[in-house]
Amino acid sequence: MDLESASREKQGLFSRGWSRMKALPKNITAKIFEFYSKVKKLAQDDPRRVVHSLKVGLALNLVSLLYYYKPLYDGFGVSAIWAVMTVVVVSEFSVGATLGKGLNRGLATLSGGALAVGAYHLANLSGRIGEPILLGFFVFLQAAVSTFARFYPKIKARYDYGLLIFILTFAFISVSGFRDNEIFEMAYKRLSTVLIGGSTCVMISILVFPVWAGEDLHNLIASNLEKVGCFLDGFGDEYFKMPGDGESKDDKSFLQGYKSVLNSKSNEDALANFAKWEPGHGRFQFRHPWKQYLKIAALTRQCAYRIESLHGQLNADIQAKPEIRSKIRGTCTKMSSESGKALKELASAMKRMVKPISADIHIENSKSAAKNLNSILKSGPWDDDMDLLEVVPVATVASLLIEVVSCMEEIAESVNELASMAKFEGIKPYVSPEKPETGQVGVVKSSNIEANCSSVIITIGDPIRENGNSSVTMNNGRPTITEV
Repeated sequence: MDLESASREKQGLFSRGWSRMKALPKNITAKIFEFYSKVKKLAQDDPRRVVHSLKVGLALNLVSLLYYYKPLYDGFGVSAIWAVMTVVVVSEFSVGATLGKGLNRGLATLSGGALAVGAYHLANLSGRIGEPILLGFFVFLQAAVSTFARFYPKIKARYDYGLLIFILTFAFISVSGFRDNEIFEMAYKRLSTVLIGGSTCVMISILVFPVWAGEDLHNLIASNLEKVGCFLDGFGDEYFKMPGDGESKDDKSFLQGYKSVLNSKSNEDALANFAKWEPGHGRFQFRHPWKQYLKIAALTRQCAYRIESLHGQLNADIQAKPEIRSKIRGTCTKMSSESGKALKELASAMKRMVKPISADIHIENSKSAAKNLNSILKSGPWDDDMDLLEVVPVATVASLLIEVVSCMEEIAESVNELASMAKFEGIKPYVSPEKPETGQVGVVKSSNIEANCSSVIITIGDPIRENGNSSVTMNNGRPTITEV
């Protein structure tokens, strides 16, 4: 029996092994196709990644000429490897990141090499016995001071890499000079090859399909505003829908877009840091107010946290009855919708870099709805016999929406400050082709108004007679044209 069981066990192992061998080609093919689909998606998500990879390859090939071309190799020797290493460590995705790293490395190499040569000659004056002691003291002192400076937040944000290279260059040249008398030549070759590698990276990054960190930051902040606005625009109808309203929207993706806003702080800070290194380009001039973008981003994130609480109310275990929701349905829906439209208008204005005048009407509507809601809540719209657990969710939603309106106002103020600081274009008015009926008030649609007024109102009276007169009056800073 033992022999038979052992034989069956061997046959089972053999059959399993054979089946795995037969399935191996199919599994390998599936893995290859899976890898290919991931690579394809990575490239399709942002085609600039492919271009950046090609740019790095081009830069490496160019600096490799220091090795391939004999006259250049005779001038630099094995020090040419520093140019290759510089390209590898300096090449970054955006112009700002590449320029920041390149300048950090170049200036750190220059200052570290100069101080190392000075320290070497100063230590050399102390004689053969005192020279290593003094060199060790200098290395210890600069390494300790530079490392401590890296903990300072502002220095760490922009110059951390430069301090690291400064420590490395100083130690490398000063310590190597103790055994090598050609310290000047060593420092010169290292500096020149680093500058060649860094300048090659910067030139290719700027001239060949540049990727601007400032533009990415601008688009990211506007996109985050739009995501928050889309949620608010559809939240009221989604939460306050009644049994007889029919089916809601099938596509609920607008309820999930805000989540990316909650985790975007690190990306925003990095892009703002890189953008400060970039020269003026396109619509973004030198010394563009990048800090204002971070202020808008912080306010948008605060709004997104409140929205996350609102999203939690959609699927809460305890839900209010329809008759309770109906008490504040209209006001809350309008408040949510108008806030969402205001944020989307602000996002659109930011993308086009124009003054966000078109958002003013939605801001005023949401503020008016918030005041009405406060009045309703103070009047006590619910009966005393209602279950408190059913009232609390609706009251919570109402309270959160009031906070969202306040947050939206702060965002609008910050966007207006940005428009003023960055000199966004004004919006030029044009009269809508639709003709309002006689006696009605027609609002001029605008896309480029440079005036400080939020809107232009034209009051249309009776048809103008041949000798008719017209008058223009100012109403709260708004020009009103009255035909008589």
